Amino acid sequence: MELALYHPVFGYYARVAQRSGRAGDFFTSVDVGPVFGELIAIQIAEMAAILQATARSAVPVFDLVEAGAGSGRLSADILRALRDRELYSRVRLHLVEASASARDAQQSTLGDLSDRLSSAGASIPESFEGVLIANELLDAFPVHQVVMRDDGLREVYVGSETGSDTALNLREGPLSTPAVSAYLSRLAVTLEPGWRAEINLRAVEWIREAARRLQRGFIILIDYGHEARDLYSASHAQGTLTTFSRHQAGMALAGEPAWLERPGEQDITAHVDFTSVRDAAEAAGLTTIAFLDQTYFVLGLVEQWTAGALAGRSAALKTLMMPGGLGSTHKVMIFGKGVGTPALQGCSFKVRVT
Repeated sequence: MELALYHPVFGYYARVAQRSGRAGDFFTSVDVGPVFGELIAIQIAEMAAILQATARSAVPVFDLVEAGAGSGRLSADILRALRDRELYSRVRLHLVEASASARDAQQSTLGDLSDRLSSAGASIPESFEGVLIANELLDAFPVHQVVMRDDGLREVYVGSETGSDTALNLREGPLSTPAVSAYLSRLAVTLEPGWRAEINLRAVEWIREAARRLQRGFIILIDYGHEARDLYSASHAQGTLTTFSRHQAGMALAGEPAWLERPGEQDITAHVDFTSVRDAAEAAGLTTIAFLDQTYFVLGLVEQWTAGALAGRSAALKTLMMPGGLGSTHKVMIFGKGVGTPALQGCSFKVRVT
């Protein structure tokens, strides 16, 4: 999965600056149009005001960090929405993106907003104070897949056919690291024989590192997934690892999973275990402020708009909130550090996970 998605030459994300949208392989909230960024800007502005109220300097710098930024479209939409606010002049934008192709497109995407860009690279800034946002990042981290057999837990590995340079197949073997079994033990998860599951150790490592680098402020995660009790259950007994190509989820071919086919040419993704992300974040010093469906997050922010601001945006808002679509499949998890547990606007309608 690491090679198929992130190889610097042949990786799926490395070769093209943008993979989402109607002409791409999958659809994200950013593809709905600027309305998503405008809503996020409302929440970010409130968070900035909370930080400024307790700042050590009269005009504190505000770091806006987007992880998994791609070409920078979401950040550009956010900055345009903030342009008429005092906050805009204090923003230092940091775009974090593994793909060199996407990073090369960021200046063009930002255009006349580029004066706010402070850094662009593959890693989160070593130290920052403000807001970090990651929209559909964790689901694209490489995972370990395991399967429970009668004699215990086995890990699933990718191999190649004897004498073949291209045909890939699966084989099972001992766990590659004790961290995999320790992960399930922490959750008190018991897999039944035959069940498959994905273990995203990278997501846990990422939130720990993000918590360390955040000095004071907020982290907003938006992704699809479940609490561990639901993810590691009979309803997902075959795991959630899948592919997307031309807006279609992959189908098994000749008994082999779709993610073995055409490596580097299709997206590979697995649902996020929000329980483990939250547990790791809190252990690293963050406070969980909210966990809710994107539908309710959007509704809380829309309430800040006037009737005039809502004009002509009903179709885009419906897409962002639609049950069974982006609204209910995508969850919003918000953490804070050094800010207490404020009642945020994005949580003002209802804090609920379906």
